[in-house]
Amino acid sequence: MTLTTNSEALKKALNEICDAQPFATRFMARNLLTGETVGRGEHEETPSGSTRKTSIMMAALKAATEGRIDLEERITYEKRLSEEVASGMFRYLTPGVVISLRDAITGMMVLSDNVCTKMVLERLTLEEVDGYCKSLGMVNTHHRFLIPPLALAVDHPLETVTTTSAADQVLLLQTILDAQTSPEAQRKLGCSPDLCVWSLQTLRNQVLRYGIHSRLPFETAVASKSGRGKRGRMDAGIVYRNGAPLFIMTAYTDDVPSALPDGTPGYTMALETIGRLTRACWDRF
Repeated sequence: MTLTTNSEALKKALNEICDAQPFATRFMARNLLTGETVGRGEHEETPSGSTRKTSIMMAALKAATEGRIDLEERITYEKRLSEEVASGMFRYLTPGVVISLRDAITGMMVLSDNVCTKMVLERLTLEEVDGYCKSLGMVNTHHRFLIPPLALAVDHPLETVTTTSAADQVLLLQTILDAQTSPEAQRKLGCSPDLCVWSLQTLRNQVLRYGIHSRLPFETAVASKSGRGKRGRMDAGIVYRNGAPLFIMTAYTDDVPSALPDGTPGYTMALETIGRLTRACWDRF
């Protein structure tokens, strides 16, 4: 699609935000009112961090729709599930807590809890989730591990983690959004209409307010999944205005230094960059 004058101005502003930092930022923004998109390195493979969990959720909901897993299955939290886990609250709880698989998916998404992620992935396979992404057209998304090893180096190669692209995540979020009303999108996702609705609400329930959320008015609704990795920070979500979807923003920072020359932690500026990109779209869409 040919960009309008306003979109060209927005792209220039977004690139200036990225160029101001010493690390790579890949992003894609889609105006849901016009269909126009702007991007930078949006088709380049990049570490996914926990943004990968949106596709894990949808693969699980497809399996539930097909009757291969039961969302009401009761799962007992075992100590082994906390090994190599660096996110979420379950790792601090006393073993023996029992939750449903549905609640495990909620914990994986809302608090990015990796104990919950293990609970979900133990009922799927990586090959299943990876094949699911490919079936949706997410050609740069590759699921490689249950949980990334804690001992990864900050300069680890792409092949040692799950990867994705900003464009792949826009495709996934757009399909989930379309599936709220479109039978065709529901068939593409392989999920029942009620689970498509549940998936979007679960994304909206995400409680972390950095990245995409950080520079928006506090009450702004966002359906999103953020992430962190040794190489950078990332976020992918649908931003709403007045109750209606306004735009999709997916942003991935990479090769982020531990600290900037002025002493600012690199991850702080990575998240701030994502926030600035989102605010620029908010102000112009």
